[in-house]
Amino acid sequence: MTHMKTTVEIRDDLMIAVRTAAAERKMTFKELLNRALEKDLYRAPQPTSEDHFVIDDDGWPVLKRPAGSGVVVTDEFVRHLRDQEGI
Repeated sequence: MTHMKTTVEIRDDLMIAVRTAAAERKMTFKELLNRALEKDLYRAPQPTSEDHFVIDDDGWPVLKRPAGSGVVVTDEFVRHLRDQEGI
């Protein structure tokens, strides 16, 4: 793995926080900064609630589904399935 030296501007409050955290963890500033960048850049994207549902006009979450995909599950559909299963 190669390394590159560079200059970046870091806010004072972040610089203090990184130096403090590095000292508490017995790490160098460089190690902590590299680890933080790796975590942010290489982590798997986390789905957000916006990926899965929308809020309807009454404030209720409604699951999204691609247009034309699957069956719309209604009370009547559930009753039909229960009748089929004898429940």
